[in-house]
Amino acid sequence: MSYATPPGWYPDTGASGLERWWDGTAWTGHTRTPGAAHAAPEQPPAPAGFGPPSPPLPHQRGPIDQSGGGSRTKVLAITLSGVLVLGAAVAGAVLLGRDEGGTPAAPTATTSSAAPVTAPTATSSSAGPDSGPGPDEDPTVLVDQLNGVTLPVPKGWEKPENTSDDAATIRTEQSYDCPGGAAFCYHGTVSTRTARGGETDVRALAEADIATAADRAYEEDSLGRRTHGGITSHQVLKAQELTVAGRTGYLVRWQVTTGKGPGGYVQSLVFPSSVGAGTPVIVRFAFDAEVSALPLSLMDTITRGIRPLGDSATSAGVGASIGP
Repeated sequence: MSYATPPGWYPDTGASGLERWWDGTAWTGHTRTPGAAHAAPEQPPAPAGFGPPSPPLPHQRGPIDQSGGGSRTKVLAITLSGVLVLGAAVAGAVLLGRDEGGTPAAPTATTSSAAPVTAPTATSSSAGPDSGPGPDEDPTVLVDQLNGVTLPVPKGWEKPENTSDDAATIRTEQSYDCPGGAAFCYHGTVSTRTARGGETDVRALAEADIATAADRAYEEDSLGRRTHGGITSHQVLKAQELTVAGRTGYLVRWQVTTGKGPGGYVQSLVFPSSVGAGTPVIVRFAFDAEVSALPLSLMDTITRGIRPLGDSATSAGVGASIGP
């Protein structure tokens, strides 16, 4: 059963005193004065803003057309009944939707069971479990980020967190009372630093730095203490050009005699850095004499183990094979 309003002229709610043609599905653009006899117009597009027409009230109905008016009256009656039923249903829904105080009831929130949110898991390092620590964490490698080099750490040596001159340093683990007293010393130390003053000649830098390296190790420390009673003499053991970390460098090695204790060996090694503008890097060595665990060959081994930062040969275990 269809409840659609049949085509026809109906009061225009948007224009008082006019009727508008309803084509059965939408309002058209045709209007007329009530009672005008016109044929059904063609059906242009319906104007926006109009709903379907309400059935005509009883006093607006014309005489029943005996040839077909009964069917039309029946259709209108059925339509009116449908509208009344729909209106009653809407009224009931509105009444049921109010509470006793007459205020609209709050809409019931619908809930749905959302899928549980899974927290993202932390991504693991690309390194496998057997890849070992990086150079910064490896106890067998000293990393000097500033100068772009790494040094192997021999067995029985350590990397102190703090030093008196803030230089990257490795040293023997065990300390002892200095021969000159008033402090404690280490049998072996190696440290790296950046060359100052704008000089780039590695030989000139090494020859100038060796005296400073000897003074800091055996003449007077950075706090002004003569931990070995001062240097009484020195002897040049080696002065030569060599390749370090892929760069041409130069080293000078001295043996020093001290006022107290057995004296020792010092070495200044200079070579261009592989980072930045290539400012030279100075590596200072100081080994106490008469210590079986510190042969001069260990200076050469450490020198050969120096690598530019990021070199594929720089990895865990570089210093593992370096013993006293």
